[in-house]
Amino acid sequence: MGAGKSTVGADVARRLGRPFLDVDAAIENAHGPIPELFEREGEPAFRELEASFVRAAVTGPQPAVIAVGGGAVETRQLLEGLDALVVLLDVDVDTAWQRSQGTARPLARDESEFRRRYDLRRPLYETVADARAGDADDVVLAAAGIRFGSHRDVRGEALVADEHVARLHGIDASLLVPAGEAVKTVAEAERVWRALELERGSTLVAVGGGSTTDLAGFVAATYMRGVGWIPVPSTLVGQVDAAIGGKTGIDLPEAKNLVGAFHWPAETVLDLALLDTLPEEERTNGLAEVVKAGLLAGEPLWELPQEQLVRRCAAFKAAICLRDPVDRGDRAQLNLGHTFAHALEAASGYALPHGRAVALGLVAACRVSGLEDEARLVQELLRPERAPVDREAAWSALARDKKSVARRPRLVLLDAPGKPRVGAEVDDAVVRSALDALIA
Repeated sequence: MGAGKSTVGADVARRLGRPFLDVDAAIENAHGPIPELFEREGEPAFRELEASFVRAAVTGPQPAVIAVGGGAVETRQLLEGLDALVVLLDVDVDTAWQRSQGTARPLARDESEFRRRYDLRRPLYETVADARAGDADDVVLAAAGIRFGSHRDVRGEALVADEHVARLHGIDASLLVPAGEAVKTVAEAERVWRALELERGSTLVAVGGGSTTDLAGFVAATYMRGVGWIPVPSTLVGQVDAAIGGKTGIDLPEAKNLVGAFHWPAETVLDLALLDTLPEEERTNGLAEVVKAGLLAGEPLWELPQEQLVRRCAAFKAAICLRDPVDRGDRAQLNLGHTFAHALEAASGYALPHGRAVALGLVAACRVSGLEDEARLVQELLRPERAPVDREAAWSALARDKKSVARRPRLVLLDAPGKPRVGAEVDDAVVRSALDALIA
């Protein structure tokens, strides 16, 4: 009681695009006010109704977010063995009592009894919970299998690591791979495939930047038709974007990420300590994805301290990916600026850093959207220099972008910050002019 289940649950359901079911509200709609039900039939009768509602909600045809009271844990093992992620919304007893006292809740009339039940339920909650949360962001991260922790605590049958990161952090890896986008090749994927000796139930761990996790995830998706994998991103771009959502892939000379698979990780571990050795250039690269997330969310996420910044950006992307896991709808908004960025990267032979390319792409997307103030903001925050690439090569790569239709690009634009527009058709001359303005 008083943990905020109804408020947080409704927010999580909205973010994930799922129905929200509040068990107490459902019982009241069907049987009248709960205090009257307690008075009329007693707590055991209420628990019977609660049990039937929980079972019906969890076994329904559509995934939902369900708020269920602690009594369901205290009186019955309702949440054990269910095909559901159980999240304990954590609250201290003083806060819970402050919120609950003076309400109509039948079990919040006596403070000593309230505290006794809290103490009784606490260990039961912790036993049944798959994750603990303090707010909606925590619930979304848990639903996406994302947690904060140390890379040294992650276990798997094989470990692929960026050779530079492994050296900096003393990581003993099964296989080292080069740093950067150049690792995302067919030849490098084949080298990793052939070096692995895994069984179908094995797990591959990947420590490194977004390129390392892209490659390792693709290898995991295709090795023996799929083994488990755990990304441990070591860069800001990896922790706020690249390692989240199950997209994996490698590049071809013609365009970026043309070969890949959706392969959701067993979990994603965010170790903030890995960012301590990040060069300033790489931090700026990651900040480009933070600015993108902020523009999409309509919030200045780039102003947050590092831990909050990573957490908020990761939760923002995770929610979008959970409601559109294979990129058939809302997830396309995450390509804001990336159509231009990928074209520049391909035209540079992938020598152009991803973050710099994204920063340029965001400037172009804002300009095409008619948002000159936002374009100037991106310039001020990221200060990207124009890319020294061949214009025709960049235009050809843009036409081959995965989101193009009949070789005509479909852009993600902004009607305003926080209001993305997906699949926008824009005149070729406008797109070409915006791309040319990014090239030195």
